[in-house]
Amino acid sequence: MVPKRVDQRFFILAGEGCAEAAQTQGDTCLLLGASGPAHFRLQNKALEQALEKDLDGIALAVTHSKWLAEHALQRVSKIPLITFDADLNPAEQHLRRGYVGIDNLAFGRHLGRLAQHFRPQGGKLCVLTGELQDIYQQERLQGIRQQLSGIPNHQGVDRLNGEHGWSEPHRCPLERAETPEGALLQLSTLLNTRHFDVIISLGSWPVQHADNYRQQIGPLLAGLDARHSHPAIIIASSEPDAGQRALLDEGLVQAYLDMNSREIGRQSYWMLKRLARGEPIAEKHLIDSYIVYLPKAPPTMTAKP
Repeated sequence: MVPKRVDQRFFILAGEGCAEAAQTQGDTCLLLGASGPAHFRLQNKALEQALEKDLDGIALAVTHSKWLAEHALQRVSKIPLITFDADLNPAEQHLRRGYVGIDNLAFGRHLGRLAQHFRPQGGKLCVLTGELQDIYQQERLQGIRQQLSGIPNHQGVDRLNGEHGWSEPHRCPLERAETPEGALLQLSTLLNTRHFDVIISLGSWPVQHADNYRQQIGPLLAGLDARHSHPAIIIASSEPDAGQRALLDEGLVQAYLDMNSREIGRQSYWMLKRLARGEPIAEKHLIDSYIVYLPKAPPTMTAKP
């Protein structure tokens, strides 16, 4: 597996899932790449190194589709290539055999269901996103709006404006929250400037460093508690660690929705295994079961909306 970066929890867990599945068949699954902020040149170098090894297949989480296609992926024809988590752009998808990832529309609908769980009468919503030019971010946001509006074919372009009691202020969603520092700054600004009933983060950026989150967000939430205006904070995550789960029990986060990255890793292995055997595969394998973490409760697997 060649992820965007090897030190991010999502990819660490996907690598563990791949390794666990491989071990059952006497195979090996490696996680190859660089640490630190994702960069397509570093990933291209990791791909070049992977292509020098005696591998039966490569699973790639794409950083820059066109650039990789023009460089390392020019040499990939001899080794079966699939993508996971982040796919190649349509113009480059002929280079890969299949894709494994979550069903982002369904994932967004699950986030919307959690919002309805905490605020069944509706309310003011703000979503923290990464780059909205990324298709998977658009699809998650669209899924949230479909669920809350009750309009299955809601295209996700227009903000909610009173449908079933839900609305989004003009400044929301907030983009480029994909670093812990940026996400905490945006969340602090939201909590300081106006009332929200629900805040959803489409990634785990705000809680990547649980102690920093507690120090920066805790006092703000305590003040809102005193005014009975504490929003429900819902965060898309990857198997929250002990520090992140402690935030639930302290009331600093109301729910995590785990993207089931281990299962993405397991299914990536099985797709590569079938390719290595010369067996047919589906072009896409979408994971549509996720894990909900709520305060003082065991994690539970979601049902499909």
